[in-house]
Amino acid sequence: MLDHLGPRTIVLADKAYDADRIRELIQNQGATPNIPPKSNRKWKPCFSKRLYRERNLIERFFSKLKHFRRVATRYDKLAANFLAMIQLASMRGSALMSLRPNSAPCPPKSPKAP
Repeated sequence: MLDHLGPRTIVLADKAYDADRIRELIQNQGATPNIPPKSNRKWKPCFSKRLYRERNLIERFFSKLKHFRRVATRYDKLAANFLAMIQLASMRGSALMSLRPNSAPCPPKSPKAP
């Protein structure tokens, strides 16, 4: 999967992928690794917490896709049908998210009268 990275690509990964070998593989292709360093690492590489937080959006997307039984079990035999089902599930999920009312902030608590 890391063999076909384009130049100026940012690779987001968790601490389990913090290895010099993996970082070199990513950098040799012109991409930038954004991997949090392990606590026992002597040299701490550059790491953007802001970019790393966006990884959570992708994880939540795949979690929601797995709620569709047909996608989770790879019911379709043909790759084209499977891709179409993923696209339909993605559109349905994004449509439902846009229909959800925004949660209003809680009103401030008024001080209790004695």
